[in-house]
Amino acid sequence: MATGNGHGFVDLPEGKEGPPSMTTTRDSVARLWSLCDVLRDDGTSYQHYVTELAQLLFLKMAKEAGQEEALPKGLRWDDLKARSGAAQYGFYQQLLLALGRAPHRRVSAIYANARTALRQPKHLEQLVDGIDALDWFSAREDGLGNLYEGLLEKNATDIKSGAGQYFTPRALINTMVALVQPRPGERIQDPAAGTGGFLVAAHEHIKARTRDLRDLGEKEATWQREQAYTGVELVPETQRLALMNCLLHGLEGPRGGEGAIQLGDSLSGLGASLPRAHVILTNPPFGTKKGGGRPTREDLTHSTSNKQLVFLQHIYRGLAPGGRAAVVLPDNVLFEDGVGQKVRTELMDLCDLHTLLRLPTGIFYAQGVKTNVLFFTRGEQDTGNTKAVWVYDLRANMPNFGKRTPFSSETLKPFVAAYGTDPHGKSPREDEGESGRFREFTREELSKRHDNLDIAWLKDHGQHDPEALPDPEALSAEIEAELQSALREIQALTRLLTEAPVEDDEEAA
Repeated sequence: MATGNGHGFVDLPEGKEGPPSMTTTRDSVARLWSLCDVLRDDGTSYQHYVTELAQLLFLKMAKEAGQEEALPKGLRWDDLKARSGAAQYGFYQQLLLALGRAPHRRVSAIYANARTALRQPKHLEQLVDGIDALDWFSAREDGLGNLYEGLLEKNATDIKSGAGQYFTPRALINTMVALVQPRPGERIQDPAAGTGGFLVAAHEHIKARTRDLRDLGEKEATWQREQAYTGVELVPETQRLALMNCLLHGLEGPRGGEGAIQLGDSLSGLGASLPRAHVILTNPPFGTKKGGGRPTREDLTHSTSNKQLVFLQHIYRGLAPGGRAAVVLPDNVLFEDGVGQKVRTELMDLCDLHTLLRLPTGIFYAQGVKTNVLFFTRGEQDTGNTKAVWVYDLRANMPNFGKRTPFSSETLKPFVAAYGTDPHGKSPREDEGESGRFREFTREELSKRHDNLDIAWLKDHGQHDPEALPDPEALSAEIEAELQSALREIQALTRLLTEAPVEDDEEAA
């Protein structure tokens, strides 16, 4: 059975058709992705596919959405389409430079330092003609933002693109948003925004419950579009994609500013300056701080080069009292000793860590790591907020997810039912015992485990069906990612050992 995911897309079993509009959107995404053949012929790398397409696509979408007034006259889609060959290629290069200096700050932020990776004018002309030939009437009906997000999702699920690190599966995003229930008037933050999926999903969630913000007053609706959302993204090219994604979904960011998603590092002073949020939804990057150094946050209690532990501190300290968070984190955050244990203890003191979801493997195959979602609420007081943690094991005895077995909202339905309707995890729950997937662990039990949250009780019988094995591409990507991660850890440790004496502190532990 098909299930909606909150973005206009429908999660369908492979080979099944959806409603005509959904099929049209999917067809349009497939046609857009097929244009990557042109990019490949031009020698463009996988990493530049979506950036190259998006730079052109945004011009066309601005025209289709009737929003070209933000673009300077003479630097719009029709101006590019009217040219051909070398003249078009030269004009496009100048257009990108000019848009990077456009008076409209959101446009200039999107095109800051933009350049084309194309080398031959004929390939640019093929891309322009291919984009222009899409069914734009249907795209407008389905929502231009949905078409753009479909392209981002297609890029992320293509192993060779390497974009999986910037993209959280749509079904997981929508479920996390639905469970924490962001509301109008709340500040919503993603300190590791990627392509903006969490903020866009939160905005769509609120719009769906306010008749596209029409139930709000004019002042409240304006605040919701321009002030409610805050994101930070470290990688310039990813921020460019995120800004486009937000604008196409009507999420504008501060008036006169660059947009809802800032370019920067949440692990620096920028993160400390962010306003406290009522809701934080995020999937922080995995690994250590680049170069092996420690993040430059002076406001956090526990210093470490482990980025996830620093992000976790930022999140629970960045919540307003009563604020809710849902955060994707790798297994090492649950069991790491030393600073890891201290961060978990502080988390459970400051917040009510009410639910932990152990995710199946194969979702983030680009990194090849095992992940979890932590759901917690910032307490009114600073101690004793966690009384018990409910753990849902969705990892044991689950399929190997990938192209053959896509991860969808259907997979998460049993967890959603067990979680309940209260965003703070206060719905009535039933401990299913050692043979079930959902169990309660009291704060006293966790203290005896030294606050180790890596809890598993189901025996995993594994997959014996050859058809369920991951794709060879996914397996090789996982192996490569594991080796790269191990190399980074070794390099970081080497720098720490050679640059300073080993101290008997959290890192030495």
